[in-house]
Amino acid sequence: MRKLMWFTIGFTGACIVGVYLISGIWLAVITAICAALGIGLCFYKKKLGVIVLIGALGFGIGAGWLQLHDAVYLTAARNVDGKTLTTEIEATDYSWKTDYGTAVNGRVEVDGRRFQVCVYMDEMTIRPGDVLKGEFRFRFTAAGGKQDATYHPGKGVFLLAYGDDSISVKRQETIPLRFFPAKLRKNIQDTIDTAFPEDTVGFARALLLGDSTRLSDQDDTAFKISGIRHVIAVSGLHVSILFSLIYVFVGKRRIITAVLGIPILILFAAVAGFTPSIMRACIMQCLMILGLLLKKEYDSPTSLSFAVLVMLVANPLSITSVSFQLSVGCMTGIFLFSGKINRFLLRILRVPKDKSVRAKLGRWLAGCVAVTVSATAVTMPLSAYYFGTVSIVGILTNLLTLWVISFVFYGIMLACLLGVIWMPLSTAIAWIISWPIRYVLLVARSLSAIPCAAVYTSSVYIVLWIVFCYVILCVFLLQKQKHPFVYLAGIVISLCIAVTASHMEAKTENFQVTVLDVGQGQAILIQSQDKTYLVDCGSDSKKDAADITSQFLLSKGINRLDGLILTHYDEDHAGDVENLLYRVQTDVLFLPDSADDGDIKARLIKAFSEDICWVSEITTRSGKWGSFTIYPGADNKDDNESGLGILFQAEECDILITGDWSSAQELRFVQTTDLPELELLVLGHHGSKSATSFPLLSATKPKTAVVSVAKNNGYGHPAPEVLRRLEMFDCKVWRTDLDGTITFGR
Repeated sequence: MRKLMWFTIGFTGACIVGVYLISGIWLAVITAICAALGIGLCFYKKKLGVIVLIGALGFGIGAGWLQLHDAVYLTAARNVDGKTLTTEIEATDYSWKTDYGTAVNGRVEVDGRRFQVCVYMDEMTIRPGDVLKGEFRFRFTAAGGKQDATYHPGKGVFLLAYGDDSISVKRQETIPLRFFPAKLRKNIQDTIDTAFPEDTVGFARALLLGDSTRLSDQDDTAFKISGIRHVIAVSGLHVSILFSLIYVFVGKRRIITAVLGIPILILFAAVAGFTPSIMRACIMQCLMILGLLLKKEYDSPTSLSFAVLVMLVANPLSITSVSFQLSVGCMTGIFLFSGKINRFLLRILRVPKDKSVRAKLGRWLAGCVAVTVSATAVTMPLSAYYFGTVSIVGILTNLLTLWVISFVFYGIMLACLLGVIWMPLSTAIAWIISWPIRYVLLVARSLSAIPCAAVYTSSVYIVLWIVFCYVILCVFLLQKQKHPFVYLAGIVISLCIAVTASHMEAKTENFQVTVLDVGQGQAILIQSQDKTYLVDCGSDSKKDAADITSQFLLSKGINRLDGLILTHYDEDHAGDVENLLYRVQTDVLFLPDSADDGDIKARLIKAFSEDICWVSEITTRSGKWGSFTIYPGADNKDDNESGLGILFQAEECDILITGDWSSAQELRFVQTTDLPELELLVLGHHGSKSATSFPLLSATKPKTAVVSVAKNNGYGHPAPEVLRRLEMFDCKVWRTDLDGTITFGR
């Protein structure tokens, strides 16, 4: 009956409901209803009734444990939310650079309880065991704090701490032994950085350690679109590869396998950072090893249930981790569907049961497809929700690359081991291994570049297609006589309809403006007949403007822009342009001929010099589709004031975008420019009180205004003064923080 599995399902359900839906007394009510249902079913179908009762027991205990964890443990962390305290924090890892300084993981004691904390401060170098002392402002990361919850609770980090240059560091002469995994991880990273060529360093670090910090954004996107992002997120694949090596190395001896295998797997998990996916895989693998040792039958669903239960007992908020959800979802899909799919493929391919090459190749092909399809069947909604992407070429990419991943993994390990002995030999091995790495990168880049290699949930038609797929999957599973090819045909035909509808949607209107929700930043798409222009692409929030913008464009069938205009070089307007242009090309890149305090301008010149049009005077483009006029800003060193303003005119619709101009520059603009009355005004500087002035509003009398702004941003945008001014002009206001992505059409 797999009682542990049904208990874990109930326990997990309580965590999901308690974290995402309801809490408190309602969890107890649901438990009582389920228990009553189980008792009732026992009189009719005893087995089903017992299953429901076990699930209800798990749900009740899970609900109680979730509440207890919050009340007893998290309350201490919640009480310091928003407070500045003088305290000590022990670093548990090496520091890393951020856009604003340094970050490091550590431990802090609050009201007698120890919490994992991520510390952000001015730039400095920290090692494990160093003690940071000074004033820190704390932020609670889970729900119920003064700000929205972050992704940290799923990793067991419930506090963020912010320090300044007054922080002192008490350094340890030697790194304590308890931080050996962190030290080993750093040594492996240094060896990879030294031994491997620059173009393969990022992949080597990601594959072995799950560290994608050196992987380019372009390659990371290619892996996501091509459907093999799981390869560079340390998970069950890597654990199984490592275990296979151990098992073969010890000659398949059960006792030696257990004595060596379990400690090595635990060390590997520690070096990889104890991510939820690696913990799940290691627990299951250790159970398999113990099963071999004790000569007990290994049951995969029970093993998965035990792993999930252990992780949720340790931290009920692990349920919020994307890594946890995808990892458990993959295994669930494999257990449910892979066997049946594999048998179906073996029958269709007519694979013989002998040991011939054809038979082995057929079984390998059927196995790879079965595992990929079954895992995707459960994880596709998660990938669509969290990443906005569903890979269409994923099965092909996995077939072309997974066969080489094991050899690459072993080669990277060998290079790291030889680095301890003699670095030149390590470099030689790394040079050899780099060629299959380049093959994997080439496959991912090539397949991700295929039109419609992936579809994106920024299109409502793709969302409807995903829902349709699962509706007909349910119908398929409930049928006694199953017709797989009919089901597959339905998926393919409906996908073609959804993609066609997505591509045709904008063509139904002559003119369309879309202000994308990229958080605290700006990205504005303007489509007029057969012309497509984008203004800005940047964000300083956790949202990736390049991802959001490219997904929206590609979902509309737009893989090339007629022009991309940057108002100025601030990160929240231009920071993601380079990444975007590796996915979506542009005929012309319009840039302000002004100074840049950072390196965005230099990077764009280096990468796209042939496509740049420098705007130092009024520039106009026009045609049957309409026209746009680009106005240079003030001739000074201020990046905001020297940025560009853009006036689009089409189909009796006038739209003005002023970037981050202040009221002073707006006044100069109004005094020197004959402006029409506007149908749409994009608020300057994200609704800052220093922009969208009375002179500008008086001259343009906008009917509608839109502000691109993040929810609960720290700047107070849009400012109340600006909203009052717009109200005086009877101007309707739309906000991306409240309304999401906003589209205007005529």
